[in-house]
Amino acid sequence: MSTVRTVLLTALAPAVWGTTYAVTTQWLPEDRPLLAAMLRALPAGLVLLAIGHRLPHGSWWWRAAVLGTLNIGAFFALLFVAAYRLPGGVAATLGAVQPLVVAGLAAALLAERVRLRTALAGLAGVTGIALLVLRADARLDGAGLAAGLAGTVCVALGMVLTRRWGRPVPLLTFTGWQLAAGGLALVPVVLAVEGLPAGLTAQNVGGFAYLGVVGTAAAYALWFRGLERLPVAAVSFLGLLSPVVATVVGWVALGEALTAGQLAGMVIALGGLAVGATTPGARTRPAPYPEPAPDADPRRDPVAVPTASSVVRAVGAAR
Repeated sequence: MSTVRTVLLTALAPAVWGTTYAVTTQWLPEDRPLLAAMLRALPAGLVLLAIGHRLPHGSWWWRAAVLGTLNIGAFFALLFVAAYRLPGGVAATLGAVQPLVVAGLAAALLAERVRLRTALAGLAGVTGIALLVLRADARLDGAGLAAGLAGTVCVALGMVLTRRWGRPVPLLTFTGWQLAAGGLALVPVVLAVEGLPAGLTAQNVGGFAYLGVVGTAAAYALWFRGLERLPVAAVSFLGLLSPVVATVVGWVALGEALTAGQLAGMVIALGGLAVGATTPGARTRPAPYPEPAPDADPRRDPVAVPTASSVVRAVGAAR
């Protein structure tokens, strides 16, 4: 029962991510995907850092930077490139390959055995998502395909390294490290590619607040929690929920059509998800916090950071 509860809680993260498309198109400024990604990650990361009052120490400075870049910064940027150069269905289908990539990386880096059921479930997931979102007239662009695959590999590697390295601090603080690092990595990209908007409406602010609090801080905390307690290959299958939820939200809230082929694809994708996410051998208890790294200075652990009010004021001024 505890494993089922862990799976269901972890599944909330990609389910929430599935609402991102609707929120972005209805509430956020047009043609600002990188700005949206940065404002999803950076403010939430700064607030979590202020609440946790701890900065990385020792080797965790570069580890947090690597994880934040892979899971947030590079992934969002590559996703942006793929989204602009490929139809949404092609990009989503490339993302559905993630469970197979994670299974291979987990076998190489974590010694997690690749089961036949995992491989078959992964293929079913790709097939189902392709039927759900891929159009027959979809165009293929080489740079877009490369970006989409690179983004998939980035987040897959980030998941595996997150599991391999564990975490030395409470979950929300650990989440804040990665969101802040990923958000900071996006700042120069946003300034170079999109620039800052002249202003934001109340609706824009509400959309960013939802994505930052619910779609990022809370969702990623649940996601990283699941990575501690379940096989990393099993967690990756839950990501298939995102395009499924996005399709359902588009159908229910935005009036988009849903064909019989899409329904069949949804059933196949959910079947692959159910098989892959219930891989035997899941841990139901997180690993204990490791001891501080040998190169860490115990006198600087924890490290005080600015108060929450000062962070909020700084973020408000930046907007």
